[in-house]
Order: sequence, then C-alpha cells, then structure tokens
Amino acid sequence: MASLPASPGERVLSLWRRLTPLPFGRRMFMIAFARHVPYSGALGARVTRLEPGFVSLSLDDRRAVRNHLNSVHAIALANLGEMASGLAMTTALPGGVRSIVTGLSVQYEKKARGTLTAESRVIVPEVHGDTDYEVVAAIRDAAGDTVATVRVRWRLSPAVPL
Repeated sequence: MASLPASPGERVLSLWRRLTPLPFGRRMFMIAFARHVPYSGALGARVTRLEPGFVSLSLDDRRAVRNHLNSVHAIALANLGEMASGLAMTTALPGGVRSIVTGLSVQYEKKARGTLTAESRVIVPEVHGDTDYEVVAAIRDAAGDTVATVRVRWRLSPAVPL
C-alpha cells in the first residue's frame, strides 16, 4: 500500500525544523517561503516561531511598508495578519483537508510603529464537508499593545483525490 504524500503543512514544518538550527537557517527558510508565496514573501516579515497550528511573525517598521502618516500601512498589516493565519492554518491541517481564504476583515486599533509581532493559533475542527472556520491573528507593537486584529475566514473541505 502506497503512503500518502506529506501534507503542505508537514513539508513547511519539516523545512522549518531542518533549517532553523543552521547558521542563517531562518533567513534560508524565509527565502524558500518567498519563492513559494511571492506576494507574502515580499512583505519582509520573518517567522520567529512555528509549531503545528501556531506561528509568530515579526515585521520591522521600514519605509517600504509605511504610509503617508509615518506608520505601517493598513494593507501591510492586513497582509501580515493573513500570512500569520495562513501559516498557522497550513501547519494545523490534517492530511486530506484543503483550505482557501473566503473572507478577511481587519480592525485597526492604533497607529502601527516600530517592530510588530503577529501571532495566530489554529485548532482545526473535524471536516466532513465544506466548513467555514475563522482564524484570528493579533498584531502587537513592541509595547505589547494591539495595533490590529485580523480575522480570516477559511473554507475547509476534504481534498479531492486526483
């Protein structure tokens, strides 16, 4: 009996575990991530912690992500939250389940300045058919104040065999 191929989440976690102990391993992980997810990779966020169903990202405040108000742009915050949600979701999904974003909302609490941290945790429900599931990513500044909360609606469904 042939074994099933590793799920995308298993492959991401395997790469993370293999690279992070190496010198420049986290940087190599982000380079690989950017090759597979170019839009999110272009944001310049870094994974600081990755476990099944949990991620912590860091984003430096720099000119490329700023707006005219001298703070991190609203859409950069939305992208950071969606990226956190996606990595947490991907690493939590069991084999045989697929996911796609069907909605996203952002609540902005205060101007985002300085290095930001985004965290997201996912516990995937049992999936027997199409299931909508909301994942929250909290984005905080260096003082620990929430600057934005991103809510991502995912459609989970059984993967269709090819």
